Amino acid sequence: MHNLGTKYMSSDSQDIRRAILAKWHETLSKYGNLFSSDSISGTSPPSVFVGSYNYPKVFVGPMVPPIHGDTSLLDSPEKWKGQSLEEIINFRLNLVRGTQKISITQTEGRYIENLQEVAMSSKPIDSDLTFQKALSSSVSLDGESAPFGPIGEIKTVKFSGTSSVKSIEKIFYDKDLKAQDAVLNLYNSGIEISKIQKCFSVGMLGQKRKLVPTKWSITATDDIISKSLTDKILDYSLIDSCRVFSYEHLGNVFSIVLFPHRWIYEMIEAWYSNGILGFGSDYEDARGIHHPPAIAGAYFAAKLGVVEYLSEKKIQAGVVILREIRPEYAIPVGVWQVREGIREAMKQKPTITENFDDALILASNKMSISKSEWLVHGNILKIIRQTTLSDFF
Repeated sequence: MHNLGTKYMSSDSQDIRRAILAKWHETLSKYGNLFSSDSISGTSPPSVFVGSYNYPKVFVGPMVPPIHGDTSLLDSPEKWKGQSLEEIINFRLNLVRGTQKISITQTEGRYIENLQEVAMSSKPIDSDLTFQKALSSSVSLDGESAPFGPIGEIKTVKFSGTSSVKSIEKIFYDKDLKAQDAVLNLYNSGIEISKIQKCFSVGMLGQKRKLVPTKWSITATDDIISKSLTDKILDYSLIDSCRVFSYEHLGNVFSIVLFPHRWIYEMIEAWYSNGILGFGSDYEDARGIHHPPAIAGAYFAAKLGVVEYLSEKKIQAGVVILREIRPEYAIPVGVWQVREGIREAMKQKPTITENFDDALILASNKMSISKSEWLVHGNILKIIRQTTLSDFF
C-alpha cells in the first residue's frame, strides 16, 4: 500500500501536473497575449475573491476570464460533478484575479459596492479590467492551495449587465439581521452554498459587516448551516441499523458509516506524502467540537453533506466519515469537493449491516487502507467498536 503511494507520487501525480500545464499552454495559444496584457475583457461567472494575506488589509477583487458569454460553469462547484481534476483546474486557471488592497472594515465605497453587485448577480457579468502593469502568464501549482490564473493589481474596473437575486438583495439591505441568520435564510431560500459564501466574503451579511477572506467564509458558512441542521436532528429518532455509503471522485474516496447512536461525528483523513501514510481526525458530540480542528475546512464541509441527509430523512445517527486522499489528487481544488463528494455519497443506495464492526469492514474494503489502520487513528471509532449494538439504545 505504501509502495503504491510512492509509485503514484513519482509518476501519476507528475503526469497529471504535466497534463494540466499542457492544457494551460493550449489556452495561452488560443487567447494569444490576453493573459499577459495590462487589461482584460470578459464575462465574470460571477466571481469575487478575498485573500487572507496581510490581514486585516487584504487583497480583494473580481475573477474574470478572457471569454464572453455564459461562463457560469467556471466558478460553480455544485455543477462540477463528472468533471475531471484537469478540467476543474483549467476552469480556475482561466480566471484572472484582479486585486486591490483594502481594510476588512471597508464594506462601503464604489469599488466594494461594485463587487457586492457582482456577488449577488443572478447571471454572468460583462467585465472590463485594466491593471497597473501587464499580467504575467505564469501560474502556480504548488500542491498546497487551490490554483488561480494570473493575478494583477486593478487600475480601473467596469461591470455591466448585473441582475440581482432578489432574496440576496433583501438580505443585503437588512442590516438588523445577524450574519448567522442571514446565511440560514439564504440557504433555506435555495441559494447555492458557493453563492452564499461569496456574499459573506464581501461584507454583505450581518449587523457588523466586514470583509472575510474567502477560505474563512467557506468554512464559516458550512459550520453555520451544519450546526443549525444538527440542532434539529437531535429531536429525531435513531436509525435501527448501520448504513454504509461510499463515493469516489477526483482522487478522493469517501466511506460514510451511520450507526444507531445519539448524534456523534468523527471524520478521519488519510493521505500519502512521499510514500508515507499520514492521518488526521476531528470529532464532536451533541455539544459540538471542543478542540481546534485539525482537518479544518474538510471537517465542516463533510459534516454539512451528511447532516443534510439526516435532516431530509428526519433521522438521527452517529456518523463516521473516512476519507482517503489518493496521490491522484495531485493538486487541491478546495473543500467544496469534500462537501459535494459527501452529498453524492448520500444519494447512493446504502448497504445495511447488523453491527458496527461489519460496517467498518465494508467501509474499509472500499479503500486501500485497512480497518486496523483506521481504528488506530480514530477516537470515537475505538469506543464505538467496543460497544454492542444493543448498548446504543
